[in-house]
Amino acid sequence: MQIAIASGKGGTGKTTLSVNLATLLSRQVERAFKVLLVDMDVEEPNSGLFLKGKLLRSEVKYRLVADWDEKKCTFCKRCANICEFNAIAYLGISVMVFPELCHSCYACSDLCPEDALPMIPHRMGEMKEFKLNDRLYFLESRLDIGVEQATPLIEQSRKEIRKMVDDHWITIIDAPPGTSCPVMEAVKDADIVLLVTEPTPFGLHDLTLAVETMRELKKPIAVVINKYGIGNNEVEKYCQKNRIPVIGKIPNLKEAAMLYSKGETLIDAIPEIKVEIENIYQGIIKLMEEKK
Repeated sequence: MQIAIASGKGGTGKTTLSVNLATLLSRQVERAFKVLLVDMDVEEPNSGLFLKGKLLRSEVKYRLVADWDEKKCTFCKRCANICEFNAIAYLGISVMVFPELCHSCYACSDLCPEDALPMIPHRMGEMKEFKLNDRLYFLESRLDIGVEQATPLIEQSRKEIRKMVDDHWITIIDAPPGTSCPVMEAVKDADIVLLVTEPTPFGLHDLTLAVETMRELKKPIAVVINKYGIGNNEVEKYCQKNRIPVIGKIPNLKEAAMLYSKGETLIDAIPEIKVEIENIYQGIIKLMEEKK
């Protein structure tokens, strides 16, 4: 089972839920199961701040980008005309490739009659795997500074998950915030998406955007309200009106904020949050059974 945890905006508590849910499940699910937490917020991965484990491996990740071979080029302009992302500029006496815009679609390379645009690897980031205990593993992907496209690295993270897990794994995805391409890539394989929000006008606004996105992707969704007790009840009204299950309400506690600032998990120190995380998992199980 793969659970993606997303949000319409940053700062709602997505990582807090991901880390604490993964930690809890590694202790409570059947012994035959293992838990994999994957931080796919590759531009700002911070799940690792709350986890301490043994580094098992570290791999540099690359994506393929067109590279112009001046000696072979006949300046037919086909590459510039075919590129839908404006990554290639024909300048009359030369061709310029913009790696930041290249989407590695191979169109220019495959259609070049002179093979003047070979695809070459460009470093985009690094992937690390950690073992926290016998039942909890952590996979982190981090985009290099200056690299503009997050989606290719997230795609490679998804492929890595498929290599690592089988039916005896529960995978939790800490997705990027928002509703853009990286989010959609991160939740592609998810069996259910939890949308974390807060009970404020801003939280409701961005939740509606996230709900619309997930419905376009035809993903089963549920809502978790973090910092419950502040703001108003408009989020609950919205969910009730749109028949979206609210499977968790994590209370707004000063103690939780203090522990978070120290990089500590909450379930070991705050019993009421532990109970709420347990209820969230039971809510997930119930929704998955109903889906069958």
